Amino acid sequence: MADLAQERDDGSTRVRHGLTQVRDGLRAYRLISGMWIRSLMSYRLSFAMTALGNLAVTAFDFVAILLMFSQVDRLGGYSLSEIAFLYGATCTSFGIADLALGSMDRLGKRVRDGTLDTLLVRPAPVIAQVAADRFGLHRLGRVTQGALVLVYSLVVLDIGWTPLKVLMVPLMLLCGAGIFAAVFVGGAAFQFVAQDAAEVQNAFTYGGTTLLQFPPTVFAKDLVRGATFILPLAFVNWIPALYVLGRPYPLDLPTWVAFTPPLVAAALLALAGLAWRTGLRSYRSTGS
Repeated sequence: MADLAQERDDGSTRVRHGLTQVRDGLRAYRLISGMWIRSLMSYRLSFAMTALGNLAVTAFDFVAILLMFSQVDRLGGYSLSEIAFLYGATCTSFGIADLALGSMDRLGKRVRDGTLDTLLVRPAPVIAQVAADRFGLHRLGRVTQGALVLVYSLVVLDIGWTPLKVLMVPLMLLCGAGIFAAVFVGGAAFQFVAQDAAEVQNAFTYGGTTLLQFPPTVFAKDLVRGATFILPLAFVNWIPALYVLGRPYPLDLPTWVAFTPPLVAAALLALAGLAWRTGLRSYRSTGS
């Protein structure tokens, strides 16, 4: 009985310690990002121009889709409004993750030049400091552009709405942001080993976003399988979005799989957190 009570106490202590770390991390993230936001707001015109420029640049992706549809009526069996739905959901989810964690790709540079050491001695979680470093509020342009396309698609699409389909849209955006956040953190953890892997990370973040903007029917089935079972980016929008659109998934998955993105996002975030802790423990500094 005494051993059981001791195990309970140890478990409670670990939970409290974990919650304290999360609270400290969120506080550090808020303070550091707030500092960068105040810095940006010192030059409001410059910020506005940068945000609008970011919105315009990301909008060219959708312009390219519009140009495709000036030559064809359907792409992979999907109409413009359906692809706009896929595009808007993907860009909004990715934009949220990029806004919160887009600075993670700078970790490789910090590892190479030794500036990561300065973060290790501060009384705040390293991941919060890396994520909030040079917080780019101008990235709101990407979120705004994606949300506008998503709203447009929801207005023009003829969907037989049910309570589950209505719930699926915000759930898809939140879980998609969580999945992309896991990819950002996992890619940053890989940079502890590779030290110069920002482009590898971008291949799965920005590249994954581009992939998901188009329906799975335009890609080879092996690629669709990889995006479903190996790196499950399909759960960002393909699987839940096709449920909303009433479309079958190319791999003949059961309908209930459309409701699993929260589980996939939670699992990927847990794995990314484990990879981050492993990478941070393996870091040996520059020796200077």
